[in-house]
Amino acid sequence: MNRTSRLYALVEELRAAAPRPLTVAALATRFEVSTRTVQRDLQALMHTGVPVRTTPGRGGGWSIDPKMTLPPIHLTADEASALTAALAAADASTPYAGAARTAAQKIMAAMAGPASAAAQELAARILTLPTHGDSAIRTAVEQALAGNMVLRLSYTDAAGHESSRVVEPAGLLTAGGRWYLIAWCRTRGAGRGFRLDRIAAAAPTGEQAQPHDLTELLLGSVAAGAVQPIALASLTPPP
Repeated sequence: MNRTSRLYALVEELRAAAPRPLTVAALATRFEVSTRTVQRDLQALMHTGVPVRTTPGRGGGWSIDPKMTLPPIHLTADEASALTAALAAADASTPYAGAARTAAQKIMAAMAGPASAAAQELAARILTLPTHGDSAIRTAVEQALAGNMVLRLSYTDAAGHESSRVVEPAGLLTAGGRWYLIAWCRTRGAGRGFRLDRIAAAAPTGEQAQPHDLTELLLGSVAAGAVQPIALASLTPPP
């Protein structure tokens, strides 16, 4: 069993035993590897965000919270390649790029067989020209969207004019390889789009934002015809 398959199997072994912990020695016996190898694998799972934890002392061991993990997901080779290509597009300027990286690691740890081989083969054949993105700005935008919080922005428009804006985030728009924060701009009293790579600074105000309809904010703009990506349609709850 290769390491990728073993990581996947470790998670499933812990899920099956949950909430009872399993010792490193028992896991080593189960997978016919050394206790050092199991310890290293468990640490790798923890570092990639898998909710495994260790309990010291008599009766302790490693366990996993089944409520915080997904059941096995069996991907075809084409599906694995599609996810690989999508994750490759998440560079430093892309919202939730950090989470995309850890998601990729979890997916790779869970895949085995033809799907894993297809993803790894395609990954070796994808290159990108790095773009520069401010992680602090990206994080502020991500948190504001998740928590529906008001943001204070320092923004430079297409003409090079700098301004300070107080905005209520409504959503994200991607077009032409660029990402835009769509928000109600209190400074202008209207819906506006802010290109993420033109935001010089973003700071949360601690104030809760009012809810805004994303489609309504785009009315009258060049993005009025924007539609939800087909790949995300199944994730959206019905109205």
